[in-house]
Amino acid sequence: MSVRPGPVMVEAVPSAALRPYVTRLCAYREHYAAPVTRSETAMPGAVLILAFGAPMEADGQRVTAFGGGLGDRFTVTRTAGPAEGVEVFLTPFGARRLYGLPMRHLTNRVVPVADLLGRWGELAVERLAATASWRGRLALADRLLRERIAAGPVLGPELPWAWARLLESGGRLAVSSLAESLGWSHRHLVARFHDQVGLPPKTAARVIRFGRALRLLRSGTAPAEAAAECGFYDQAHLNREFRVLGGTTPGQIRPRPGAVAGASWAP
Repeated sequence: MSVRPGPVMVEAVPSAALRPYVTRLCAYREHYAAPVTRSETAMPGAVLILAFGAPMEADGQRVTAFGGGLGDRFTVTRTAGPAEGVEVFLTPFGARRLYGLPMRHLTNRVVPVADLLGRWGELAVERLAATASWRGRLALADRLLRERIAAGPVLGPELPWAWARLLESGGRLAVSSLAESLGWSHRHLVARFHDQVGLPPKTAARVIRFGRALRLLRSGTAPAEAAAECGFYDQAHLNREFRVLGGTTPGQIRPRPGAVAGASWAP
C-alpha cells in the first residue's frame, strides 16, 4: 500500500443485496505531515468508519472506529496520525437495521463502534485489520454488513418510499404531500421519520436540498443558479444553509479533480 502523504482511497460498488442499505464502500489510508482539520458536511445518510491506527477527533471526541446517525449540522474532525480502514455510507434504513436502534437516538452523534455495535463491531475491525489487500477488505466488509443487516429489524415499505420521493424531488416535495400519499397524519409521519431516519421530514428535506446544491456547485454551477435550481429563497438563504450544514460558503466550493477509480470485484 502507498505510504505517500495524504489520503489514498479505493471504492467498490456494494453487492446487489446490500445496495438498498449501503450506497458506498471505500477502503482508505491517510497519513499527513501535520494534523488536518475538516468540516464534514451534513448528508442524507449515515457514515460508519471501521478504522484502525491512530485515533482522530470527531465532534470533540477522540475515536478510531465509530459511527452515528444523520445530522442537521456539520461535524468537525481532526486527523493527526496514520490510519486506515473501510468507510461505509449507509442509507437511513441501512443504519436503522445495522444498529438496531431508533435513529433519533443517534442524530448529530458520534459513537465509538464498541458502544454502537458491541462485539460485532470490534470483531469487524479486527478482521479488516488482519486482511492485507484492499479488495479483500472491501469484500469482507460487504459480507459482514450483509449478514448483520439481514438479521436486523424488518422495516415496512412506507418510509423507504417516502424517502425515495424526497430524494427524487431534491428535497422540494411538500411534507403534507407525503403524508397525504401515505394516508398518515402529519404527527404519525414525523414519528416514523424520527424512528427510521432520525430527522423530521422537513429537516431531512433540508439536508437533501443542501446536498443537491453542493453537487451542483462542485460541478461548476454558479451559486445564484444553484440557489434557484434547488429552491432556496435567494442566495443569502443558500449562504446561511451552507454555514450551518457545511461549515463553509458556496463561494468556497470548487469542482473536485478526478477521483481515484473505483475497485470492482465479484461477490
